[in-house]
Amino acid sequence: MFSRPLTVTYDADNPARLAQFWASMLGREAVEDAHGVLLPGEDGQLSLRFVPGQAKKAEPSRRMHFHLTSTSDADQQHTVTTALGLGASHLDVGQLPEEGHLVLADPEGNEFCVIEPGNNFLAGCGLLGELACDGPREVGHFWSGALGWPLVWDQDEETAIQSPDGGTKVAWGGPPVTPKKMRNQQRFDLTPTGGDQQAEVDRLVALGATRLEVGADGTVVLADPDGNEFCVRGT
Repeated sequence: MFSRPLTVTYDADNPARLAQFWASMLGREAVEDAHGVLLPGEDGQLSLRFVPGQAKKAEPSRRMHFHLTSTSDADQQHTVTTALGLGASHLDVGQLPEEGHLVLADPEGNEFCVIEPGNNFLAGCGLLGELACDGPREVGHFWSGALGWPLVWDQDEETAIQSPDGGTKVAWGGPPVTPKKMRNQQRFDLTPTGGDQQAEVDRLVALGATRLEVGADGTVVLADPDGNEFCVRGT
């Protein structure tokens, strides 16, 4: 089985501004395309896309959030200072004072963490070390099959996958899972490698996805086994 690239799409009130924030944080170039503003990823790093939001945010989304890595205490502080200077803010999610990671929110309230140095699990993953997701073990196994990314962690109801090329890990924290009350503000986007959208949709449904709708641009919206929306694009 060959691996598939993964893009994480953010609904945003101001896609260009949010894209520029993350471009500056990650040292990437923002590229406008037909679907929004894209930050292409390389060498196993996730691509990010920012599109106009389809629903007003009721509260900051925590179903997906990034973990940025640090090489030293000074590097961690530099990342935090840079983020605050670009419009981020500190976020209190109940973390304890003795915890080494620092929790921030980007300019539109999306949570992300700056992880302390010495985290062995994220060693070698790059600056965008991990996408931490809310979800049970079943979802991690679904996405391992959907992307062709092997499991690199599967213990105590927690799972994580990583591209065979390395780079960003995608992890699911297991129960308890926060109840889903509305359409997710972040979601996965897939573009079939061979361009056969229908074959890709059929394959994903066979793995456990559910068909939801077809967008005006032909994008097929599916849900993973935990009800999280994701898209399969034709191009």
